[in-house]
Parts: sequence; C-alpha cells; structure tokens
Amino acid sequence: MAIDPSETLIEFPCEFPIKVIGIVSEQYTDNIVRIIQKHAPNFSTDFLDMKESNQGTYISLTCNIYVTSKVQLDNLYKDLSSYPETKFVL
Repeated sequence: MAIDPSETLIEFPCEFPIKVIGIVSEQYTDNIVRIIQKHAPNFSTDFLDMKESNQGTYISLTCNIYVTSKVQLDNLYKDLSSYPETKFVL
C-alpha cells in the first residue's frame, strides 16, 4: 500500500528535532538562525547546539523547533536546504 505524500505520521503541533550541517563561515550560524526564526518566530538560540567538525570545515547545528503544520515544516526544510553553504538538513 502506497503512502499518500500529502499525509504525515507526525502529529502537529509538536517539537521537532532538526540538524543542519554546513560549511563553517563567519555568517553561517546567524543566517541559519534567521531562516529558522522566519518559520518559527519563537525559536531561541538558547536551545541551539553547535559543533564543529574535527578539521573545522563543517558545523552542525541541532535544535528542537515548535512546528504547527506540515506546510510550515516543509517550507523550513526547503529554505534551510537551499541555503548555499548548507550540505545536509536532517
């Protein structure tokens, strides 16, 4: 049985974990936080965990975001993924 792509197994609203991995740059973290806050205005950087790779090339940003709908989550993923220095969004 095929799953309808418009359906989701996530119950909204909820706290949803997101990890963004990108190339370390001076503005990368600030720009990713701006993108997150565009879609989740109540997001606070107090709940942002940052970790650089061993060689300092990449940075991983992990956080839980309060989302209210699939559309909101899809748009957030789209904006995070399309940011030029982003390599992965999980």
